[in-house]
Amino acid sequence: MSSAILTINAGSSSIKFALFADGASIPATPELAGQIDGIGARPHLKARDAAGRTLDDVDLDLAGHPESQHRAALEFLVDWLHRHEAGWRIAGVGHRVVHGAEKYSQPIRLDDASVVQLKAFIPLAPLHQPHNLAGIEAMRAALPGIPQVACFDTAFHRTQPAVAQMFALPRRITAQGVRRYGFHGLSYEYIADVLPRHLDADRANGRVIVAHLGNGASMCGMLNRRSQATTMGFTAVEGLMMGTRSGSLDPGVLLYLMDYDGMDTKGLTRLLYKESGLLGVSGISQDMRELLASDRPEAREAVELFCYRIVREIGSLAAALGGLDALVFTGGIGEHAAPVRERVCARLGWLGIDLDAAANAANATVISAASSRTATLVLPTNEEWMLARHTAKLIA
Repeated sequence: MSSAILTINAGSSSIKFALFADGASIPATPELAGQIDGIGARPHLKARDAAGRTLDDVDLDLAGHPESQHRAALEFLVDWLHRHEAGWRIAGVGHRVVHGAEKYSQPIRLDDASVVQLKAFIPLAPLHQPHNLAGIEAMRAALPGIPQVACFDTAFHRTQPAVAQMFALPRRITAQGVRRYGFHGLSYEYIADVLPRHLDADRANGRVIVAHLGNGASMCGMLNRRSQATTMGFTAVEGLMMGTRSGSLDPGVLLYLMDYDGMDTKGLTRLLYKESGLLGVSGISQDMRELLASDRPEAREAVELFCYRIVREIGSLAAALGGLDALVFTGGIGEHAAPVRERVCARLGWLGIDLDAAANAANATVISAASSRTATLVLPTNEEWMLARHTAKLIA
């Protein structure tokens, strides 16, 4: 049997998975991939093979596991893989873990002690870390003896200058681990890895801003393909406006809502993470495709604010980098929403960006005009491949 690397990205209501052939060089395309979504409501599995053919598209009956649907879904997934892996032997499992705090700046091979350490980071990411850990514990139980690796969304940003990671708060607060961590690190690491394939060496290693735009959105300013500044901070709610998250907000707004609207931390959490962003402003949808297709003024306003916040943050990151040599769009919106890229780039002529309208409409890799001083690219991200690469390296 040929060996393979399984990657797991366990979220609050979904589990994404992929199976990559193991070897000296991990192929960018998995042998199979899919996700279980609707966990906690109507779990559903959909998977495809390397050629894009559907392997399965089925509702799951996990009704007998109301308190542990994550674990039941992962156990179902392991059984499903045994039935569909077609001669592949799982040699290792790579897990996406949102938070590694200050301790972990590289992926780690998991053991009992490191799992305990990761549980200590739950207060830093209470909406994400528990689900990541549930995935780890379920896969360790289902595949005993198979090496498991944790890859951290925060790790890529540990190269930021110390001042970029600070808040202007008393030391008694920052001593508790309150700092700007940054997220989407696996996506940024992938883009940094492939930049030399698309840009000359000076630009690839120069001042690059990557815009990871999706339901969760952030940006990262890189120099020498290392993180120098990023829009997300202590949590994944800071920075850009997102699908349902507010992005950066005057802290006084929260104090006002607590004092005059009677909101508690649970209410504020729901407001900031689930009821704001594109959904909150438009009152229509968090889906950019639906908003772009709508002629309602609320939809136009939400899209306009989304683009405006991107432009504002690009200006901030360019200032931190001392200029700009390349801008890269990635993520679901970044890769597919040409009107969003057009509206953003139209305001960035002062940074040397001149958009090629036809190339942008076609979602081409290079969307900057020949006359543009600053290269502008659209690159699909591949976080699963980064998970597989790190896992293969650590278990070798």
